[in-house]
Amino acid sequence: MKVLLIDDHTLFRDALSLLLSHRLPGLNVLHAGDIAGARRVLDEHPDLQLALLDLGLPDSDGLASLQRWRELAPQITTVVLSADERPDTVLAALDAGAAGFIPKTAQGTVLQDALRAVLEGRAWVPLAALDAQATPRSAPAATIELSPRQLDVLRLLIEGRSNKLICRELDLSESTVKTHLAAIFRRLEVENRTQAVIAAARLGLQLNN
Repeated sequence: MKVLLIDDHTLFRDALSLLLSHRLPGLNVLHAGDIAGARRVLDEHPDLQLALLDLGLPDSDGLASLQRWRELAPQITTVVLSADERPDTVLAALDAGAAGFIPKTAQGTVLQDALRAVLEGRAWVPLAALDAQATPRSAPAATIELSPRQLDVLRLLIEGRSNKLICRELDLSESTVKTHLAAIFRRLEVENRTQAVIAAARLGLQLNN
């Protein structure tokens, strides 16, 4: 699997690449120092599947980095890797389409677990960094009853896909996708997409086929 690491600190990229190669063999880690460089890598590697994105880049800063990258590559699962782990930042990143959020302060084992979760189709959120009020109550995993198609929709939602992309990938109408999302929110006891990602992370739902 090809993974793109977008971070402007060369030493950090090199160190993280070594860590990933050691802990998750089989990953082909590509590098970019900014959004412009990431776009060039994307052009050269259209089969890219996962991106790890820092929010502080020379040509873009904060959530604008994520928004710009998501516009370039809406089909690629993107995980934010940032030193800013304030709850507001985490929630805003998820709301902007991130499939997960890994603090740069995380230990190597945490990073490994986080990436493995994302690669298995699960969301990863630093729940300890979120206020209790920001994390919705969710039913136990054993009581979550979703149809196979609803699980497909939830998987793509976690990967940050828009309704339009979910329609395209699953060959469904927009009204059908909205119906599935409403059912998912009801089952997870949440009110929106961001809360659904947090609930899925808390429940450890594995959604790969």
